[in-house]
Amino acid sequence: MTARSPLLPQSLLRALLLLPLAARAADVSSIAAAPAPTVAPGAEPPAVTDAAPEKVLPGHTRFDLNRADIVAFVDRVAAKGLAREAVFAVLAKAEPQPKIIEAMNRPAEKTLSWWEYRAHFLSNERIDAGARLWREHRELFDAIAMERHVPPEYVLGIIGVETYFGRIMGRYRVLDALSTLAFDYAARGEYFQRELEQFLLLTRSGELDPQSVLGSYAGAMGAAQFMPSSFQSYAVDESGTGHRDLWADWADIFGSVANYLAQHGWEYGQPVLAEAQLGSAPEPPSPASSSLNETLGALRARGMRVASLLDDATACMTIPAPLSDGMSYRIGFRNFYVITRYNHSPLYAMAVYDLAQAISARVLAPDAP
Repeated sequence: MTARSPLLPQSLLRALLLLPLAARAADVSSIAAAPAPTVAPGAEPPAVTDAAPEKVLPGHTRFDLNRADIVAFVDRVAAKGLAREAVFAVLAKAEPQPKIIEAMNRPAEKTLSWWEYRAHFLSNERIDAGARLWREHRELFDAIAMERHVPPEYVLGIIGVETYFGRIMGRYRVLDALSTLAFDYAARGEYFQRELEQFLLLTRSGELDPQSVLGSYAGAMGAAQFMPSSFQSYAVDESGTGHRDLWADWADIFGSVANYLAQHGWEYGQPVLAEAQLGSAPEPPSPASSSLNETLGALRARGMRVASLLDDATACMTIPAPLSDGMSYRIGFRNFYVITRYNHSPLYAMAVYDLAQAISARVLAPDAP
């Protein structure tokens, strides 16, 4: 995929983002302000298609808002304070995206070997971009590290893997992505209905515009690729502008990623990974989940050799890491587990770690600028 140009200047991009917000301020605020209609006990609710008619352009489709699952969803979020007819009005503009379902069924973490996956993110260009960003914002990173106790390289590792440092933030409308997955992706429909609910809550104050915000095919947003629930819980206004901007404000972006890791239990100064050799140990199975289900002592007792001075009681997990010329093994510790809270794939967490180490080596090298 060809990378997009770097982020626009903060003031310009924020102005562009706010233009549609101003134009639709009345519609967005009505989600919270409009009272829910009163329906007599036993009466049928009004037909949605009659309440919000809209001309659908050729080549576009819409959800059937009279579907039982969609009506049940709207009733549920209306009970939490969102205006029922206003939510229907927003969903009336959502467009199903079948390609999103296809993408969900073939994620790169499940189709690529570790060495192929790693090569995608560990290019010299991506490492250089991360190193430049660190140098440009060194004082900001120092302040965030002091406040959040998360090293800059891991913040950059996540942003570098997620969006190539803000260059690739997604091309789907978040409303379309979340609606498609909430109502047409049965495998995880409940999860995405919760995320759609959180997205609607974010829009009611005007912080996000439901019709123009773009993101990934899963509905992740901004340079940090936060899902709406993560935006609600972990995004911070690091720059003090009164607005959380994960698209154009590097202070908010860096601070929010660091806050996410910190809130999930990052242990400052502790290792993330260690290399290991199988030794006389039996072949370990691929982990069924990203859980710390082993101890170093148990691995050593089975004959595995681990390049770590941590004591035997240290909780860990074994991660098979196939290379082009054979199998290798790595041992993940508490901070590795924390990275998997961002994305549960061990391949993802290893890529973040390796990119972080490569960026750090470039910035902190004796001859670095």
